[in-house]
Amino acid sequence: MAVLRTLLASLAVLTAGASVLAGVTDGLRAFTSETARRIDVREHRPAVPTLALQTANGGRIDFRELRGRWLLVDFIYTNCATTCSAQGGEFARLQRALAAPIAAGQVALLSISFDPDRDDPTALAAYQRIHRDQGAGWIAARPTDRAALAALARAFGVVAVPDGAGGFVHNAAISVVDPEGRLVAILDWDDAAGAVQFVTQQTTL
Repeated sequence: MAVLRTLLASLAVLTAGASVLAGVTDGLRAFTSETARRIDVREHRPAVPTLALQTANGGRIDFRELRGRWLLVDFIYTNCATTCSAQGGEFARLQRALAAPIAAGQVALLSISFDPDRDDPTALAAYQRIHRDQGAGWIAARPTDRAALAALARAFGVVAVPDGAGGFVHNAAISVVDPEGRLVAILDWDDAAGAVQFVTQQTTL
């Protein structure tokens, strides 16, 4: 009987532990906060805030004006010599690979700076030029104020922490926004091929 009681108690502990694990991992589907965020976006498709941005040419644009096409969005700061520089290369590749749907008005690329104090239009234009922008379909922009930056960071799950040396430690991804202005997928920042496949499956030429 003592052995049976011990066995039953052990099973109860295991069952409780499994329940807790399932709760904190979204039904055992997510073992990291990033994976959980991607699952949540895929299932709930949150609306992107319609906030104004200043572009590399000094003009203004907001997410309302970009509706009607698929958007591939990343967050960068132009002084970054590591991940953001590589992200620029990825977006240049996307621009070339998606030239046809971009020309057809079905797709656009959007790089948003989370360092708007330094990333003025001149810096944004230089970032695109360094990465061989082809001149169509790739918009580089910065939020117009701190409130807009905070709202975009929340909506896209962007985390950028000053590193004490003038830069940032930050996460990176390619976010996909559908023509209705909803965030529908988050892809790895260096998965240009996956982004091309995702978008071309949704568009017809």
